[in-house]
Amino acid sequence: MGNDMALRMLSELLWTGLLIAAPLLAVTLLVGLLVSVLQVVTQIQEASLSFVPKLVAAVVVLVVCGPWMLKRLVAFGAGLIASIPQQF
Repeated sequence: MGNDMALRMLSELLWTGLLIAAPLLAVTLLVGLLVSVLQVVTQIQEASLSFVPKLVAAVVVLVVCGPWMLKRLVAFGAGLIASIPQQF
């Protein structure tokens, strides 16, 4: 019974982490890909050109999706804390 609960909690942890990180990772990956294509086409190889747009995109995603991410993370933590009495 204990192993079942541990595996379920681990699975829920991994899915929650994936859902929280997915928007940020997807947008920065897409922006990085677009900037790389732009650098290849224009033959401009400037390091800050690839870093700054990804940073700006990450900030925008955090501003837009941040409340949802925080709500999801708090719900996961509250669920874990609420399940403590069931373990004993």
